[in-house]
Amino acid sequence: MIFTVIRTIMAGGRIDVLSVAAQVLAIVFVILCVLPLHELAHGWVAGKLGDPTARLERRLTLNPLASVDPVGTVWLFLFGFGWAKPVPVNPRYFKKPKRDMAIVAAAGPISNVLAALVGAIPATAMMLFAPYNGVTSFIFTLLNYYVTVNVTLAVFNLLPVPPLDGSRILGAFLSDRALEMYYRYQNIFVMVMFVLMFSGAFSGPLYVIENWLTRGIFFVTSLPFKLFGAA
Repeated sequence: MIFTVIRTIMAGGRIDVLSVAAQVLAIVFVILCVLPLHELAHGWVAGKLGDPTARLERRLTLNPLASVDPVGTVWLFLFGFGWAKPVPVNPRYFKKPKRDMAIVAAAGPISNVLAALVGAIPATAMMLFAPYNGVTSFIFTLLNYYVTVNVTLAVFNLLPVPPLDGSRILGAFLSDRALEMYYRYQNIFVMVMFVLMFSGAFSGPLYVIENWLTRGIFFVTSLPFKLFGAA
């Protein structure tokens, strides 16, 4: 995100100021509204599975002050992916800890996909009906960045690397011994992930997945318009 803008400027390239402004506003909205929703989803699902920890610690809230992580916020601005302050979850309350932890973990990325769907609805309507001018172009760009950030967060969190949600989902399919080994060497996995990410080795596969998911979201939001012959 902003890192790309900085790199473009340093390389002598030109940037679209309005596009950057739309990008920043989209990220601010995600930080204030979507990251708290992501963590609320974890805590709410955990509660439904028997764990009252998030509720007892008053983390079942959309208040961004309870969820904002300074480092994760900076990363979100710079690279388009980041994290919030995790909601506390105690697997000892679960009947089937590995399975239930996977369900709780999946709730976060699912909330991002649903948030992207909500943003894609007005974006789709604008593509079909809004006249083109400076204002509509800015709003449409803002909505598209909002969808993109949510899709990126969903895909990023599904990476099977601790402490991301994907590691909890993977844990449901590992034996207890394999899971113990997995978390014993989690620091190595994290370092490898960052090396691959900054080397660009992840860029291709992640872009394919994010592009596929984004296209799927816009396909779903276009269906009602197609049903009534508006698309």
